[in-house]
Amino acid sequence: MAEKGSPKRRKQASLALKLAEKCSRINIEKSVEETNDDVILRVAAEWKSPVATNDRELRKKLRAKNIPVIFLRNKSRLELEGAS
Repeated sequence: MAEKGSPKRRKQASLALKLAEKCSRINIEKSVEETNDDVILRVAAEWKSPVATNDRELRKKLRAKNIPVIFLRNKSRLELEGAS
């Protein structure tokens, strides 16, 4: 995507790649009875970290536990909900 497509799409892909290079991957243990959402909730609470998601149900669960949520609004803006 960073090499093909419209100039706007190439720029967006290039910026996304630069952001991804700054991230590191970690391994998180998941018990058999935990769902992926449960793991996200647990780790976010332990690390006191906001979560970026557009999943409506996960957002509700996060807000119920007072975990800040970053989500996409109107397909063009990021919004932070629940930060103090």
